[in-house]
Amino acid sequence: MREAMLFSFPSAGGGPTSRAARGPSCGPAPGTPRHTRRGRRIMGRVRLEAITWDRLGDLLAERLLGLRAADGGPWLRAAFDGAPAARPGDLAERVAEALRVCGRPSLVVGTDGFWRPASLRLEHGHRDVDSYYEGWYDTGALWREVFGPLEPGGSGRVLPDLRDPVTDRSTRSPYVELPPGGVLLLHGPFLLRHWFPFDLSVHLLLSPGALRRRTPEPERWTLPAFERYERETGPAETADVLIRADDPRRPAWRG
Repeated sequence: MREAMLFSFPSAGGGPTSRAARGPSCGPAPGTPRHTRRGRRIMGRVRLEAITWDRLGDLLAERLLGLRAADGGPWLRAAFDGAPAARPGDLAERVAEALRVCGRPSLVVGTDGFWRPASLRLEHGHRDVDSYYEGWYDTGALWREVFGPLEPGGSGRVLPDLRDPVTDRSTRSPYVELPPGGVLLLHGPFLLRHWFPFDLSVHLLLSPGALRRRTPEPERWTLPAFERYERETGPAETADVLIRADDPRRPAWRG
């Protein structure tokens, strides 16, 4: 069983004072109009600005604090889209901590907890690129167990994971109740090709060379799937926020 990462309201004493002092501004208040600005293109290219990971977490939390759900419901849903080598889950955790400082509950969910059973996932072999791209992730379960409960009138009870990707067994994790006003932070690859109802989408981009260098050799057979994703979905153009993560110490972004 995995431990569900539910970040809830701070105690009466507040969060860590050092983080609060240099962290997110915790405004604007929920319910203000949604941001719609996209990155500007300069001579055909997106202008990116250097930033630190901590500052990125703070700014994305502030962005979420200024959003309202597109469907009018009480929950927000954010995507942290990227190859495993880009470590989108790390950024989701940073944003969750920044939201916690501001008193907003959030739930971090990884799509690797929603792989289909190995008998289906590996039907065409252990290294079938098309199967990896199209059939490894149980999108039906994500709709049913993660997005469905967060629709208007939903229960808010989210299943944080369904299957252990290592043992291929059910995790038997309990449902986690995300309070109204809470934020779902979903991370994983290929998120922007499924029409999931995200209120904010963040794509962590790696150049082909960086993706190859940072992907362990036994997993490099998956690289053509990410090329296909770039070609068919164009996540760098589709996402609300783009982060270039070639150098893990020096990200750059537009948002």
